Amino acid sequence: MINKLVLQNFRNLKKESFQFSPNLTFIIAPNAAGKTNILEAIFMLSTGKSFKAKIEEECINYDSEIARITGNSSLEIVLTRGYLDIGKSAPSRVARKKLTINKISKRLIDFASNLKVVLFAPHDLDLVTDAPTLRRKFLDTVLSQVDREYRRAVLSYDKGLRQRNRLLFRIREENVSRSHLLFWNQLLIKNGNYITDKRQKFIDFVNNTDFKLNINTNYKLEYDRSAISEGRLEQYKNEEIASATTLVGPHRDDFIFKLEEKNLSAYGSRAEQRMGVLWLKLAELSFIERETSEMPTLLLDDIFSELDHLHRKVVMNVIKNYQTIITAADPHFVEEFKNRKKLKLHDKIKIINL
Repeated sequence: MINKLVLQNFRNLKKESFQFSPNLTFIIAPNAAGKTNILEAIFMLSTGKSFKAKIEEECINYDSEIARITGNSSLEIVLTRGYLDIGKSAPSRVARKKLTINKISKRLIDFASNLKVVLFAPHDLDLVTDAPTLRRKFLDTVLSQVDREYRRAVLSYDKGLRQRNRLLFRIREENVSRSHLLFWNQLLIKNGNYITDKRQKFIDFVNNTDFKLNINTNYKLEYDRSAISEGRLEQYKNEEIASATTLVGPHRDDFIFKLEEKNLSAYGSRAEQRMGVLWLKLAELSFIERETSEMPTLLLDDIFSELDHLHRKVVMNVIKNYQTIITAADPHFVEEFKNRKKLKLHDKIKIINL
């Protein structure tokens, strides 16, 4: 649960402090005021990574050298541009990101998941139709919150994949012996099989969870797995050397949304696609709760503008059970709630704790 958030030079928020209800908090502000930046900061405290920035330096206010995110007084992220001007003849080189818990430095593998969150934002609607990279990133975000070994396996696999691809290039260009692949093959097989197994178990959980939402939830995920083994690596060895690319493994996994037997990406309406993503996000909530025995915080970023009345009602019924933080540009979304306390914390942002 997130109780307090302090931001310093984080995007357009120079120095702000936010308090959140243990139940429901609305963040009401016009577009471009910075309300999504608040959720981005909370998400970073959970995962150690941004869901918006391609380069995390983008999170630092444009006229600042350093940004700081502090949550619940114990979790903290400090971002820099790789240097600090401290009055010497040349700027001092520093780490671009520092993660701490109770002021003790932590690696990403140990920092992530100390705060459990589920984010539902407009860009999540692209999960159905966008590239497989987005769906693999989703799987990694979910599973990394509940399984430290999964986080380790992904980091090890990604590092091994880069090294193996470089070696494939050298084999092609410099005629290096193929025997050098043996170590990296074993590393990728070991970590790749762990990743694939955990992804399969999550997808099985999603497909077998009944939400009882009184709407059509006859959705399924079809896991298009790229198994990695000695046999498959041997099968594609010539093609891999020719392309200097590893052609099998979980870095090529995908999953397909299906409504009954219909491929939702190709044949689903936009409304059906939205419902499919909502169904998946609700499954994510249930999965994290089951695996960790903790209630994750639900972050909803301006999604009511994307959902019709029926699906908004589904969301409002679900959030009764979780700490929820909702951003919206239209204050009419909260008019139905009474006895709410308004606290103006920013020139353009209003926090409504319920």
